[in-house]
Amino acid sequence: MILVTGAAGFIGRALVKALEGAGHAVFGVDLAEGDLADASVFTRWPQTGLTRVFHLAARTYVPESWKQSQAFLQTNVLGTWNVLDFCARNKVPATLISGYLYGVPETLPIGETTPLKPNNPYALSKRLAESVAEYVHHTTELPITVIRPFNIYGPGQNPEFLIPVIIEQALRSDKIVVQDLAPKRDYLYIDDLARALVKTVECRGGFGIYNIGSGESFSVQEIIDLAQEAVGCRKPVESRAQPRQHEIPDVVADITLARDCLAWEPAISMAEGLKKTAEAMRENS
Repeated sequence: MILVTGAAGFIGRALVKALEGAGHAVFGVDLAEGDLADASVFTRWPQTGLTRVFHLAARTYVPESWKQSQAFLQTNVLGTWNVLDFCARNKVPATLISGYLYGVPETLPIGETTPLKPNNPYALSKRLAESVAEYVHHTTELPITVIRPFNIYGPGQNPEFLIPVIIEQALRSDKIVVQDLAPKRDYLYIDDLARALVKTVECRGGFGIYNIGSGESFSVQEIIDLAQEAVGCRKPVESRAQPRQHEIPDVVADITLARDCLAWEPAISMAEGLKKTAEAMRENS
């Protein structure tokens, strides 16, 4: 049986579906059932019969991390410590979801050995969580795989994130308003990430870190254009020309390691992923 923390979240739901589709039994837990920073939570988890733990539960919304940095550190760092302590005691390999930790990269694409430069409290919390994972592996030899996803999108994502905001406006507003048209990101459809995570079930030894992205980047303007094509509209676009704090101009993942070691690569194009997302949002309105 495989245990998934954050099973009710955006990535968790997709992972549970993918694991079950691959024939795995899944035990899901979520932050609503207890704070992972509280060690007593783990007494309610299965103590035997687990073959892997996927640790996805986390605070993830970057703008919120500036206002609630202490809460982000508690959940994302101490929570990870407690999860990995549980795994080490029960000798259960773990897969962790990390985040984008590279800050403003000096070169593109970004490989796993690119220096880490967390530039917001969320990224800092994920960097510290990775340090916890490295420590646990080196002191207990627990097999741990760390996945660094780039910008994930798809049906069910928090509506405050960029792509849902753009699609919602394309569907229901008379214009599309964004903060800044220039930033470029490496976007990956949620099902492609879920497939990559499932691949880590076969990682039974050592400590590995893998970037997971599409290997290409799109500007906000390009996303708007593709989203309007997906929806079938052509609405005026308004930019407030207000870059976010510590904005990163461009991001592209080097996914060579994931291709070589996990036998994984993205399958869903940006246009197809946006169309799937728009269709789901239209149906759920």
